[in-house]
Amino acid sequence: MVIRLTAAAIAALLLVACGTSQPTASSQSGKVRLVAAENFWGSLAAQVGGEHASVTSIITNPDTDPHAYEATPGDARTIATAQYVIANGVGYDPWVQKLVDANPVTGRKLLVVGDLFGKKEGDNPHLWYSPSYVTSYIDRVASDLGALDAADAAYFTAQAEQLKTVGMKGYFDAIGTIKQKYAGTKVGATESIFAYLADALQLNLVTPYSYLKAISEGTDPSAADKAEVEREITSKEIKVFVFNSQNSTPDILGLVGMARAAGIPVTTITETLTPQGATFQDWQTRQLQALLEALGG
Repeated sequence: MVIRLTAAAIAALLLVACGTSQPTASSQSGKVRLVAAENFWGSLAAQVGGEHASVTSIITNPDTDPHAYEATPGDARTIATAQYVIANGVGYDPWVQKLVDANPVTGRKLLVVGDLFGKKEGDNPHLWYSPSYVTSYIDRVASDLGALDAADAAYFTAQAEQLKTVGMKGYFDAIGTIKQKYAGTKVGATESIFAYLADALQLNLVTPYSYLKAISEGTDPSAADKAEVEREITSKEIKVFVFNSQNSTPDILGLVGMARAAGIPVTTITETLTPQGATFQDWQTRQLQALLEALGG
C-alpha cells in the first residue's frame, strides 16, 4: 500500500518538528490526550478513558474510504500533540506511523493494533470485526492509559470491565444467538471485512478468500473467482449475501442485484461507524441484528 501524505501535511510536519525538540508528552487538562486513526477504535478507547481521557478520531466520515485516506495538516498537528496514538496497522493506515516518526515525543505511546495480534501487511486488516480482538484491545487500552495516568489506573480498568460486561452486552448476546442458531450456515460476502466476524459466528463463508481480498484492496478478482461467486448465488448455495455498502462498485452492485433476484437476503455492513457518532457497540449490534433477521430470525 502506498503511504499518502499531501504536500500540505508534509509542510505541517516540518513546521511542527522544527518548533519542538523532543518534547515530553504531558496533559495540561488532567486528561490523557488520545488520538485514534479510525473512529471504531476511537469509540472503544473513549469509553475506556471516560472522564480521564480526551479522545479524537481522525477518520469519522462514513463516506471516507480508509484504504485511500490522505493525511492532512490538521492530522499532523493532532498527532503531534497526542500522548497516546492508536493505529490499526496491517497496511491499513501507514500514514499514522509517518506522522508519528516526523514528530517524536518523549513518553508518547503508540499502539498498532495489528502488532498486538501478530498481523503483518497482506493479512486481513479488518481486525475490529473480530470480537476476541476487540476484547483484547479494550484491555490493552485500559493498561496503556493506566501507565500514562497511574493515579487513575483503577478507574480505566473498571471502565474496561463495565464496557465488556454491560456496555457491550447486546453485541455479545447477538453474536451468541447467531452462533447458537446458525453455526455452519453457508453465506457469501463481497469482501474480507466480514471474514473475521463470520469465523466468530461460526458461519461458513464460502466466497473464495482471494475474491474477498481483491475487492477489499481494490484489485480485480480472477475470472475463476468471479464465476464461483456468481455460481454460489445463482445456485442458491448461500443463505445470505453480506455487502459492504461503503464499497459499492458496479460489479458489486450487480452481485447484490443477482442475489436479490435469486431470493437470497442481502444484509449490509460498513467499514466505519454508521451513523457518524454512533458507539462501536450500537453500530455493530445493529448490523448483527440485521444479519440475524436475514438468516431467519
